Amino acid sequence: MEKKFKERYLDGEITFEEIDDYVDTWNNSDEPCSLREYLGLNAEEEDVWIEDSDEALQELLDRQKRGSL
Repeated sequence: MEKKFKERYLDGEITFEEIDDYVDTWNNSDEPCSLREYLGLNAEEEDVWIEDSDEALQELLDRQKRGSL
């Protein structure tokens, strides 16, 4: 199964800015899943992203990345 944005970002394979490419791909696809599912985000992460900013989501994910080291 293909890795989602979040997993690839946490693994250091891609930069955070590539989230825009994922959003564009999802918008132009017939994916039956939600954008949150497509990106691999949980509800809390989605809320931070929507209610705050890209930067807030990146900060949250970076905390997870540091925690897993």
